[in-house]
Amino acid sequence: MAYFFLRLVPPRPRFPHDATGEEMAAMKHHVAYWHRNAEDGSAIAVGPVFEGEGAWGMALVSAQDQQAAQALADADPIIQSGHGFRFDILPMPSIILRPCAAGNE
Repeated sequence: MAYFFLRLVPPRPRFPHDATGEEMAAMKHHVAYWHRNAEDGSAIAVGPVFEGEGAWGMALVSAQDQQAAQALADADPIIQSGHGFRFDILPMPSIILRPCAAGNE
């Protein structure tokens, strides 16, 4: 397994503060999608990061390779919604996890 940092880049700098109703509805599907990935073990941590006047999203995932990480990103309903979101996918050659996050409780 390999680790990847996925940065969800929003369509505008002030997102989510200026989000439309349609975008917020799509975000609900995005959240449900990442909850499922967390439950199945491919997503280690997922959430919003507030910066300046807006926010972007992050996901730390474990995947077989870059192609599998890309497939996770591509399957996100927010990407498929056509609202202008995109992912930056960055490989992480190693990570340090606290024992309970690594499944060693």
